[in-house]
Amino acid sequence: MRTRLSQIVVDAADPASLVRFWAALLGGEPVDRARGWSHLDAPGFPRLAFQPVPESKAGKNRLHLDVAVDAVDDATRVAVGLGASAVGAPVTDDQGSFQVLRDPEGNEFCLVSG
Repeated sequence: MRTRLSQIVVDAADPASLVRFWAALLGGEPVDRARGWSHLDAPGFPRLAFQPVPESKAGKNRLHLDVAVDAVDDATRVAVGLGASAVGAPVTDDQGSFQVLRDPEGNEFCLVSG
């Protein structure tokens, strides 16, 4: 059996708003779909789809996105300006640097370089 990753689906209270945050961060055009879904085909990423759910996010993500950037500090400023929030300070280790952030609905993701 041969498989491939088709899309990553994120639960969202407001998919139309959340897809616009990710489009501003990653590039690409947000698409609003039937039944409240939205998606984004950002360059270099699998499709990101956002499905409406009635419950709010609770706890830490079991899966998160690592977004490669040239400069973590600069990219963090941009992400925060778009509505993300930083979690702690940037970390540098033998793999490079990263900053944990939360998108406007609280989903964790990392900006990474190195």
